[in-house]
Amino acid sequence: MIGAARNPKFSWLITVLLLIFVHLADAQQPKNFARIGYLSSLSPSSESVRSESIRRAFRELGYIEGQNIAIEAHYGEGKVDRAPKLAADLVRAKVDLILVTGGSNWIRAAKNATKTIPIVMVNSVLDAVEEGLVESLARPGGNITGLTLLSRDLTGKRLQVLKEASTKVVRVAVVYGPASPGTAREVKEELPAAARVR
Repeated sequence: MIGAARNPKFSWLITVLLLIFVHLADAQQPKNFARIGYLSSLSPSSESVRSESIRRAFRELGYIEGQNIAIEAHYGEGKVDRAPKLAADLVRAKVDLILVTGGSNWIRAAKNATKTIPIVMVNSVLDAVEEGLVESLARPGGNITGLTLLSRDLTGKRLQVLKEASTKVVRVAVVYGPASPGTAREVKEELPAAARVR
């Protein structure tokens, strides 16, 4: 696990695993299985590398799927309208925890489906506070915790690094998904403001 911690790709995985095991350790009822719900906006094939990394990390910690842990995975296949049903299905499956790897719509669907099952978001939203998913980063309240991107705070810094790396840059084009309110605001408001300052 120490080697994985040095790899930024897997730092989110280590954080999620710690959150899961802290929750499971706090549960006072004896259980044969830890049941983890996995809610993703993507398809199983596009998530195969990530899900195998999670399973491998569980195995390294002594959690073997089918022996002492069960993973109930639900995939949205890119269809946001499926989020509420898939989240509700995980709640009906009585999972101990829901790990969400989609955007704010997927986290909100899980939040609407349960007020008691812990929800762990993984690099899913730009600002969980601003999107109304948690009360604050220091004290999220409710049953949601996890990682947020907070990339908005880095908008100006990214532009600065680009200009320092290539001093002849005069114009920058940005490709983004307009369906994400946070990304749209970052590109339309924060990036132009950062460009004027730099």
